Amino acid sequence: MSTTAGESILVGTGHITCHLHSSAVVFSKLLSAYPLKLLSPRVAEHGVAIVYMMSYGGGLVGGDCVHLIIEVGRECKLLLLSQGSTKVFKTRPGDRASTRLRKSSPQPSSVHAVTTQSLDVTIEPNGALFLLPDPVTCFQSASYTQVQTFHLAASASIVLLDWVTSGRRSLGEEWDFLRFYSINEVFVEGRRVARDVLLLDNSSLNTTSSSPPRDPPLRTLKQRLAPYSCYAMLLLYGPQTHGVVSDLQAKYRSISVFKHTAPERFLWSLSPVDDGKGTIIRAAGIETEDVKKWLREALRGLEAVVGVDEYRKAFL
Repeated sequence: MSTTAGESILVGTGHITCHLHSSAVVFSKLLSAYPLKLLSPRVAEHGVAIVYMMSYGGGLVGGDCVHLIIEVGRECKLLLLSQGSTKVFKTRPGDRASTRLRKSSPQPSSVHAVTTQSLDVTIEPNGALFLLPDPVTCFQSASYTQVQTFHLAASASIVLLDWVTSGRRSLGEEWDFLRFYSINEVFVEGRRVARDVLLLDNSSLNTTSSSPPRDPPLRTLKQRLAPYSCYAMLLLYGPQTHGVVSDLQAKYRSISVFKHTAPERFLWSLSPVDDGKGTIIRAAGIETEDVKKWLREALRGLEAVVGVDEYRKAFL
């Protein structure tokens, strides 16, 4: 299901609104328009719904603009997933269909047009959102901006995963995109409790720039981020995350620090948020699969919250 009959929607936008009816989560809105596509399969677990975020053609192209609004009703549990990584293809000149018919002034055509995605989320009391997509993979010369804002009631919960890979390593692309910019902000009862910003800027690869060459030249992202090919940020907040957070805190306390002659295959850290009411995990892995495997095990406690079969649909 991706549209609701009789209701129009702007190009590049989507809207999800869910409520609890008896023991089932029902959607009063599940709308999407090119290049965004939303699908919700049937779920056996009571009080839980799953929505897959996808894009036509398997990815986004320079100039695509996607905006998704999500409203999670009281006592609902919404698991938001994707099918495969969010691919951001090489930018190209010309307007995309998703950039037309907008009220704002049109963006000029550019060989470095930015792909943008924005997400606005509201979670009502005792509701929960588990945002567990596959990572963003930016292809060579791509430019990507993501802005995600979450508004929680005091008793609401959220698990927010935001991660990025180095690109198509099998084709020799490793941190070869132009720019990756991601902002995540979490508010509880109108008070901002977390703001995470990641900027990966490869402007030294922009050969079209008229600026004189630097001496010494800027280091590329590959030089700065090696040897790791995947970086992740995981934020957990609210009562439905307490079990997972307790397990992670115990694992983190047991870590011993030693000197190593070579980089570790996987690294992670844990930091409290909002006086310990929330937790942020940061992780990096030499291979994307290293990070995925760790996340799958670290969040396995969510099986008790959303159901075993439902949780196993994440991190495939």
